[in-house]
Amino acid sequence: MDIALSGAAVRFGTFQAVHPTDLTIEAGEFFSILGPSGCGKTTILRLLSGFLDPSEGEVRIGGQPMAGIGPSDRPTALIFQNLALFPLMTVWENVAFGLEMRGWKTARRRARAFELLDMVALGGQGDKLPSELSGGQRQRVAIARALAVEPAVLLLDEPLSALDLKLRQHMRAELKQLQETTGITFVYITHDQGEALTMSDRVAVMNRGRIVQVGSADDVYDRPATAFVATFVGEMNRLPGRIESVAEGRARIATAGGSFLAPNPGGLAPGAAAVLFLRPERLHLLAPGEAAANALEGRLVRRDMEGAFSTLILETGAGRLTVQRVNSGSGGLPADPLRLGFADSAGVILPAGETADDAA
Repeated sequence: MDIALSGAAVRFGTFQAVHPTDLTIEAGEFFSILGPSGCGKTTILRLLSGFLDPSEGEVRIGGQPMAGIGPSDRPTALIFQNLALFPLMTVWENVAFGLEMRGWKTARRRARAFELLDMVALGGQGDKLPSELSGGQRQRVAIARALAVEPAVLLLDEPLSALDLKLRQHMRAELKQLQETTGITFVYITHDQGEALTMSDRVAVMNRGRIVQVGSADDVYDRPATAFVATFVGEMNRLPGRIESVAEGRARIATAGGSFLAPNPGGLAPGAAAVLFLRPERLHLLAPGEAAANALEGRLVRRDMEGAFSTLILETGAGRLTVQRVNSGSGGLPADPLRLGFADSAGVILPAGETADDAA
């Protein structure tokens, strides 16, 4: 089912938790809401689940207004951050709990529970207690329990946050595969950009109760709309300055480290205060005599070896910049000063504004 918020807002007294929001989530979409703690993303999830009513505006699911419809009567299921499994029930009893509330007989709900456990690769685990399972297995139990009531929309509130890195990465792939298999609309809340970028068809980035950008993973990573999105999603170098000139969707920005050409999606005019945002992997070391659309010199401060790639920290006229290089196995670096280059399409020039550091 599709979901639509129309001017939906939430206030707690004088505190505006969510500003009036218009948002459409397509049926069968894996949609993530990404943002720092306290930005309002869980509040939106509570609006969808029915645990909270909007202070103004409307929520529709499958075209139907949800006003006055409680959580148990909505076509949604919610997976909490702490999973909320019943410790004294067996795994299959946990999965079948919603079916018991619907009056299913024991044999029927047990059979359905084991079908769902097979679907989430937990066949043979049904008679164990949750305490006998690993963290990832308990996560799959919670998913199976949510699927048991056949929701049209599955709401997930940071469900992987308690798992270690390798298990989180494994569960990302499993969740995405499960969503594709079932065709259910997933709405996934997270502050982890890796989760959002890896799994989602589209991502909404939130800050201070507002959705500031909605788009594909490529959109929010490669084409951030604001300084906040640019700095919250991924690593980013920042070169503040002023616009010198504009032409054909690009601008030349004067910074302390030189004058650089980059896309100007907001149409900033000459004289405007702006920031050139540049991903570390878009900067590269120039060989002697090599030319680039944009170039500057730097002195190596530190090299961090990180396995598949290495990170170089350089001091430049534009400040300290980070360069990420694929580990080719060739080892050493040319002597200082190092020359850096980047294409005129590599960065993005945006208005100076609040960054993720300011919002923390």
